Amino acid sequence: MRKLRARWSGLAEGIDAATPADRDRAVDALRTFAILGVVLGHWLVTALTTADGGLSNTSPLAHMSWLAPVSWVFQTLAVFFLVGGRVAARGYASARERGDSYRAWVGQRLGRLFRPVAAVLTLWTVVAGGMLIGGVELNTVQTLVKLVLSPLWFLLVFAALTAATPLVSRLNPVWPLAVVAGVDLCRFGLAGPEWTGWVNVAAGWMVPYTLGAAWSHGAFARRGPALLLLTAGAFATAALILWGGYPASMVGVPGAAVSNLNPPTLAAVAFGLTQCGLALLLREPLARAMRCPAAWAKVALVNLSAMTIFLWHQTAMMAVTALGLLAPADLPGLHTVPGSVEWLAARLLWLPVFALALTVCWVAFRTYEGGGRPVPEGPSRIVARSHDRATAASKEITHA
Repeated sequence: MRKLRARWSGLAEGIDAATPADRDRAVDALRTFAILGVVLGHWLVTALTTADGGLSNTSPLAHMSWLAPVSWVFQTLAVFFLVGGRVAARGYASARERGDSYRAWVGQRLGRLFRPVAAVLTLWTVVAGGMLIGGVELNTVQTLVKLVLSPLWFLLVFAALTAATPLVSRLNPVWPLAVVAGVDLCRFGLAGPEWTGWVNVAAGWMVPYTLGAAWSHGAFARRGPALLLLTAGAFATAALILWGGYPASMVGVPGAAVSNLNPPTLAAVAFGLTQCGLALLLREPLARAMRCPAAWAKVALVNLSAMTIFLWHQTAMMAVTALGLLAPADLPGLHTVPGSVEWLAARLLWLPVFALALTVCWVAFRTYEGGGRPVPEGPSRIVARSHDRATAASKEITHA
C-alpha cells in the first residue's frame, strides 16, 4: 500500500507540475462536483424493481417524499452549465485571438462531446436487439433503453448552447429567465397547452449558461453579485415550493403530476441560481484546495473522462442490477421496492459496486472521448504535458 501511495504521489506531482500557472483549477473542480453529483443522484433516486415481473423503473422519491432534499444536493446540472458557459466563452474568445475559425472551434468542442456517444449507442443497439431476440419482455427493454438514452437530452441542449456561444454569450441572463417565467405562467396560471413547457428546455438551461459567459467577462469579480444570486435564488425557490405549488423535488418523480426537471420549471431555474451563487462563492476555497497536487490530480483525471463517466454511469448501474438477477431471491436495495429506510441503507452499500462497474466501463470506453489521442485543450492537455514526468508512475499505478 505504501508503494502504491508513492506511485500515485509521483503521478500527482507530474500532473501538478505540468499544469499552467494561470489555469483556474476551481473551474475544473466545480465541473467534477457537478458530474459526480449527477451520477450519485441517479444511483440514489433510480430503482429498477421486479415487482411487476420484468424490470420497471421507479424512484424512492415516489415512495418516500421526505427524501426530496436529496435532490437538492445531487441535482447539479446548473453548475455544469455555469462552468460550460464560462469555458466556452473564454475558449471562443481565445480562438478568435489566435485567428481560428468558428467552424474549427465548434468542431473541436462538439467532437469531444459526441465521440463517446457513438460507443454507447452502438453497444446498446446490440444489447437491446439481443434481449428482444432472446425473449426479454418489451417493457423491460424499453425501461433499460430509456435510462440509457435519458442523459442524451442534456448533451443535445449543452451542444446547442455551445454552438450558439457567440450569440448566447452576449445575452443578459434576465431574458431567458423571463421566458421561463412566461412559459410557466402560460402552463400553470392560464391553463395553456403542455407543449409550451418544452420551450424551457432551452431557456431554462440558458440561464446558468449565460451566467457562466458573464463570469468569463468579469461579472463576478466581487462576491456581492454571487451572494445576491444565492440569497435571491434560495428565497424564490422556497416561495415557489411553499406558495406556488411547485414540487419540492428538483428531479422528476415517476407518477407525479408535475416535474421540475422535465421540462425545467421556474422553481428548477431559481434553484439553479442558488447553486450558481454558491458555486461562485466557493471559488476561492476550491482554488486553495486545488493547490494540493493529490486533490488536483483527481480533479484533472475526472475531467479528462467527464463525458465517459456521465454517459456510462446508468449502464454500470443496470449491469449490476442485471447480474443480481442471478441470485435466488431479490436483493435488497437493488431489486426491491424503494419504500423504506432499509432500502436506502442497502442502496448506499451498492454504490461502491456501481462505482466498480463504472470503472470497468471507463477502462473499456475512455479512449473514445479523446478520439484515441489527447485532445488539444482542457485537462487532457495537462495530462499530456505531464508525459515526461508522470508516464512511468502512471504505468506503475495501472499495473499495480
